[in-house]
This record gives sequence, structure tokens and C-alpha cells, in this order.
Amino acid sequence: MSEVNLKPVDSSAEWGHLPTAAREEIDIFETELRRVQAGLVDEKIFTEFRLRHGVYGQRQDRVQMQRIKIPMGRMSADQLVALADIAEEYAVGVLHVTTRQDFQCHFVDIDDTPNLMRRLAAVGITTREACGNVIRNVTCCPCAGVCTDEAFDVAPHAHAMAYFMLRHSDAQNFGRKFKISYSGCSEHGCGLGRMHDIGAVARIRDGVEGFEVYVGGGLGSLPHQAKLYSEFMPADQMLPLAQAISRVFARLGEKKNRAKARMKFLIAKQGIDEFKRLVEEERERLPADPRWESELQLALEQLCDQPLKPPSRLDAAGSQTPQFAEWLELNVHPQLQDGYSMVDIYLPLGDITSLQARQLADVSRKYVKDTLRTTVDQNLLLQWVSNEDLPGLFGDLAEIGLAETGAGRLKDVVACPGTDSCKLGITASRGLAAHLRKEFGNGMSAIAHRSDLKIKISGCFNSCGQHHIADIGFFGSVQRKKNDTAPVFQVTLGGSTRNNAESYGLAVGKIPSQNVDKAIVRVTEFYNREKRGDETLSDVVARLGKTRVKQELAEFMELPTFEESPDFYRDIRQPWQYKRSIGVGECAGEVVDQAEFLLEDADRIHFESTLDLERDRFGDASAKAFEACKKAADALLFTKGLWLSDRYDTVEEFRRHFCDTDSFYKPFADNFLRTAQEGPSEDSERARLRVEEATLFIEAAQGVYSQATDF
Repeated sequence: MSEVNLKPVDSSAEWGHLPTAAREEIDIFETELRRVQAGLVDEKIFTEFRLRHGVYGQRQDRVQMQRIKIPMGRMSADQLVALADIAEEYAVGVLHVTTRQDFQCHFVDIDDTPNLMRRLAAVGITTREACGNVIRNVTCCPCAGVCTDEAFDVAPHAHAMAYFMLRHSDAQNFGRKFKISYSGCSEHGCGLGRMHDIGAVARIRDGVEGFEVYVGGGLGSLPHQAKLYSEFMPADQMLPLAQAISRVFARLGEKKNRAKARMKFLIAKQGIDEFKRLVEEERERLPADPRWESELQLALEQLCDQPLKPPSRLDAAGSQTPQFAEWLELNVHPQLQDGYSMVDIYLPLGDITSLQARQLADVSRKYVKDTLRTTVDQNLLLQWVSNEDLPGLFGDLAEIGLAETGAGRLKDVVACPGTDSCKLGITASRGLAAHLRKEFGNGMSAIAHRSDLKIKISGCFNSCGQHHIADIGFFGSVQRKKNDTAPVFQVTLGGSTRNNAESYGLAVGKIPSQNVDKAIVRVTEFYNREKRGDETLSDVVARLGKTRVKQELAEFMELPTFEESPDFYRDIRQPWQYKRSIGVGECAGEVVDQAEFLLEDADRIHFESTLDLERDRFGDASAKAFEACKKAADALLFTKGLWLSDRYDTVEEFRRHFCDTDSFYKPFADNFLRTAQEGPSEDSERARLRVEEATLFIEAAQGVYSQATDF
């Protein structure tokens, strides 16, 4: 690379119209990009640097995913047009809405990212801290300010938090990411406060606005439900509180073991009372910051949404087509303000094309005044639609293919990218979601519009698709039969988005990809038959127990051999075999049979541990979770030539063959070794953690086994 290209970038000649701070920040990013390309910057350092600018590596070589922050999901028509333009010019012409109300563009050339960022900065959008070990996009109920159930409008408070903590020096030394959400009420799932590092739920006490504050929540591979930090925190104290929490997390949070570096693990280690003491101590030491007040005041002044048109009534006597009537019933919701409605725009798989985005911007300008919102369910929402305009809005949305019903219903499946683009993907979660969408229009149409159940799919155990808080959740895994590997999904039941993610599900069993649609139908039939009154599915599962649920799904869990059903060894929407068959002789075949038996034992014992957990038999649950892991370890050791009759020490041999050789995912291996040293626990939270850890250890063992070639 020539010397001139390594000079600090100065884009002021072409981009001088941008705010100076934004322009200089992007210039620094481009300078560092050129330096790493010249071999002058350590790749590891640059990786975190680019992540903090929203540039994320994809599964495919030499292309990136660009994540774009949309704080609180609020955007204008002009911003939507700019997003459409960059998706078309730099990516593949599709904008993807995420579960954090962001947008993502895939298959971006990293050399295009600086100008992409500048184009967005021109309309007030940043990609800064969309990824990386920082505070991610602050999410907020998309109905804030117009919801009939809210305590008060939380949007200004979320806005103040987002921009106060953006680039804040106290939030730059985390071991892992950090997530914040705001909810206007306690009963719904718009903000999902109880699965966040900081979850703020609106409360009014003695006429004062404030928040019920939760801390230490998170999904990932080992989900933790947030702990109650304060029953009532005055609204004007939220910014210093977040700053103090950030300082404690930055100082005491894990830095070396990334699998244990989220704040949930720090709180689990310290205990909520000690953590609260540390935060309050830190809060007392904080020097007063005028921005605590000024950011909130600025947000209160800026976020005063206004309607484009006066309130009105829908002419019920006017001609209504069946299509409009269905859309009106399912997609339209009354606002707090009389004469106006909110309108859901359903985006299957969270995708909207650049053309549709531009057309939607035009439609929104016709009916509303910059009140477009993204949602955590990967859809869009229009606020402040005057009721008499609803027929016209429906017609215009229908013309651009955005009037489909289904947002917030069973057919509205949330899914992470999976193997489409994610490096960690095990199965095609988006492929499964697309398949289900097709089935919801055909054989599953009778249940498509149910509002009492939600489906969420992750392509691996990391819960990017939020499967833990779904009524019916799935996460990608593998299962081996003889010498062939099939894509399967672990089913999780017992989760719920209600009451800000009130419960997390546990794994029930594995379903081959080809059987997932049938399993969903069976679960809905089971729920219809067994529910009492207003029970949720999680209530029914808790009452009847997981054994009963597993019996319902047993016929769909069986994996046939490749010879019997080759389709079971192809991922959804993929015509090729998921993993090629490994040629082995008879002796090796016997070895495979024994390993499969041990892995089956591991699955069985692990399921028993979940039953003990739901019966409050915490010591038994903890002991069986470890026993299940030990069986899975024995299965892998069998492939190394060790027989159970050799009476070897499973823990030590596993350490020697898989830990010392780095051939097993280290965080999960460390959990196994630690549990072996600590022994069973009667503590309820620790027992649940052991069961969750066992799920992951066994899944990892299946993965190692499916790839084994030395037996």
C-alpha cells in the first residue's frame, strides 16, 4: 500500500457538511482500516475496534455485516430512505430488522464501510457501539407515548440514556456487551426488561415518575433472569445509576474468560445485595455531571411527537373488503389519544427490500409525521394514523406488499441469521422460519393468527433468536445416526415474553428439522386441550410437567437412518446433505453404536435432572446434571479407545484428551471440571445453572462426536 494511503484520512473536502465529531470519528475508522490492511495494526485489536463501529464478520470470507443503531427504534422517513439507499448500493438491497430494533445489512465490502457510515451520519444515524464490548442499542417499547397501558411515556428517558452512555468513558472497558431496555408497563413484552443488564419498567409513586429497575439479566448460552435492584428509582436518577453500574462492571467484571464476562455472572458471583452495595458506593463517589439533567431535558424537548392530521373516526358504514377487515382487526390498535391508531407492518423474517423501504417512506409522509418505529419482534410500527385514513393506508400498503397480517401472532416467527451468515450457526434458523411461514399459509393456517403463543428460533445455543423466552423455542443442534449427521432443533418450553420476559424455558428434547412444523401443531393441540382458564403454555407445562410434554412430542423426536429418510439429513431449504457420511468399517461401527448409546443415556439423565428441578429437588437435579455430562464425556472417550470396563477416571481422562488438546469448547469444558470439583448443590439457582450447563456440555459433545474422524 502506498505511503499516501497510510496518512490520516481527512474527508472534510467532500464531507465537510457532516457534524465535525461524526466526520472525524469516521475518518479515524478509515485510517485504522488502511493501517490494518497494510499490516501495521494487530488484527485482534482492529477486530474489536471495527466491532465498536458496527462492522461484524460474516460466515462468508471477505464480506461483513453492518449493524446500524436505531435508538428506541425511532426513525424518520428521510432516515428510512437513507437506509434503503445504502442497503442497495453497498449490500444486497435488503434491510433486516433485529431483535434490538437495529437494522443490519449483509454482504458488505469492508472498504465501503467508511462511506456507508458517512451517508448515514448525514441523516443523524450512527453505527458506533452497535457491536462490541460496549453498551448496545438502547431498546424501548415502540408504543411509548401512545400506549393505552403505559404508566408514562418512557421514550425521552430511553433517549437520554442512549445518548448519555454512547461513547461514555466509563463504558469502554467491559469484558462483554451490555444491554439496556425501557418498558412503559409491566405486563407486556415490548421492552423485555427482565432479560437485560439494566431493565427499566415505568412506575409512578406519589405522583413521581420513576422505574422498577432490574439488573443482571441476559440470555446467551446460559440465561439468567434479571434481579430486582430497586422497586422504585426516580426517573432523574437513572443516568447516574447506569454510570455507577458501568463503573462497577468495568472494574470487577471478568476480562479473561469471555464466556463468564457478562454482568449476570458478576452479580451471580457477588450476590445482588453486595452488588447493590458496590453500586451505591460508586454512586456516592461520582462527581456531579450536568449532563444527567441536560440530556433528559433535551430529550423531553425533542421527543414531542405530533400528528400530521387531526383526529377522526373510521367510517364503519363504508365499504370494507374482507382483506381490509382482517387487517383492521389484526394490525390496527387504538392509541391513548382518541381518534388515532397504531398500525403494525409485518416483515416476514424481519426483512424489507430497499424498494419497499423507499415506498414506505413515501406512504408514511402521506399519513404521519416521522413516527416510524422498529420493534423487538423484527417488525415496523406506524403511530398517529388518523382513523379516517385507515382504508387509504391499507390500500397503499397493499400496493407495496406490506399489508400482510400476522405481526405479533404465531406466524410472526423471530429467527437469528443462523447458517445463512453467522459464523457460529449450526442450523439454518432462517430457513426453518421461512419454511414455517410457508406452512402457516397452507397446512398450519388454522393456527397462524394465534396471539397467545410466540415462536423464536436460534441457529445455535447462544439464543440470538431469544428461544429461551418463547412459548415455543428452538435452537440448532446436531444428532448423529450411525455415520450420518442430521440437523436437529432442541425444543424449549416454559418461556414467556409476557410481563417483560417473566419466565425462561428449559430444553425438552430434540426434534429433527423436518418435524418441527408437526411438533408445533402438536404443542398447540396439547395446549388447547389441557389449559385451564387463562393459563399460559408455560403455566400448563409447569402444572403437568415436562415428562407429559415429552410424551406428546415423542413421535417427532425419532431420527430415522439416512437410508430410511435422506431428507432428514438435509437442512431446511438446502438440497445437499447436511454433513457427508464418514466411511467406517464394522469395528468402528460398533464403536459408534456404543458412543450413541452413551449419548442417549446422557440425554435421558439430563431430562431427569430437569424434572427434579421443576419439583424443587435441587440436590438431585444438580447431581443428575453432572452425571449426564459424565455420560457424554464417556461417549467421547470411547472414541479414543477407552472402555467403561477400564474403570478410568472420566474427569481426568476428559481433561487429558479434550481439554489439554483444545478439542472441546473451553467454557463448557471448564463448567464440567468445576462441577466435578464442587459436587452437588442444594441451592436452587445453582442447580438450575448446573442443568443449563449440562444442556450445553451435551450439545457440545454431540458436535464433537459428529465431527470425529479417528475411530
